[in-house]
Amino acid sequence: MSEATETEKTVLNERQLYPLLPLRDIVIFPAMVTPLFVGRTRSIAALERAMEGNRLLFLATQRDPKIDDPTREDLYEVGTVGQIVQMLKLPDGTIKVLIEGRQRARMVDFVEREELLSADAVLCEELSCESKECEALMRGVRNAFETYINLGKKIPAEVLTSLAGIVAAGRLADSVVAHLSISISDRQEILESFDPIERLEKLLALIDREIEILQIEKKIRGRVKRQMERSQKEYYL
Repeated sequence: MSEATETEKTVLNERQLYPLLPLRDIVIFPAMVTPLFVGRTRSIAALERAMEGNRLLFLATQRDPKIDDPTREDLYEVGTVGQIVQMLKLPDGTIKVLIEGRQRARMVDFVEREELLSADAVLCEELSCESKECEALMRGVRNAFETYINLGKKIPAEVLTSLAGIVAAGRLADSVVAHLSISISDRQEILESFDPIERLEKLLALIDREIEILQIEKKIRGRVKRQMERSQKEYYL
């Protein structure tokens, strides 16, 4: 296991054992409410164990979503402690569960039993950020995200309204990243950024990259459309 950085050491709390829910193709952030369909036997057992207590789980994303029985090496160490909001057993035996991310956490031990997986994890407190640099980064992220939406991304208008009311830097970054079309590894990198300024900087770079790609795609579509229109005119002539 890799050692915690100096920044992380200042925010790590007491260890606690949580039922472990491995995630495929999704990274859950604090304050993010997500519906999941769960079908693996040990994952269902983890949900049931959580429901017997405080409904808390450790949510860790798999490095390879194709693996059915992940080991510790198959999971990212940094995940999110989440709470079950609602759970429904479906006729086919799978479970639909609504989970709310609560707080970042780091897995320090992996407990594998035949019936379920568990994670011994420490919570990572959210660091505050009230500097002018932080304020400038938050403004930059909001403006860049608005540009991203205006380039054709279908995101509800109320999302921008809700973002305008967020005053915590880390919370803003976590809320924005959930709406970006980026890779799992990019999302995980944001999750592992404990310092809010570092998180905002990485997020802004990701949004700028996506904006550049969207602008190129728009130019390509425009060029193809003009070529098709020209070909159509030549055909009718």
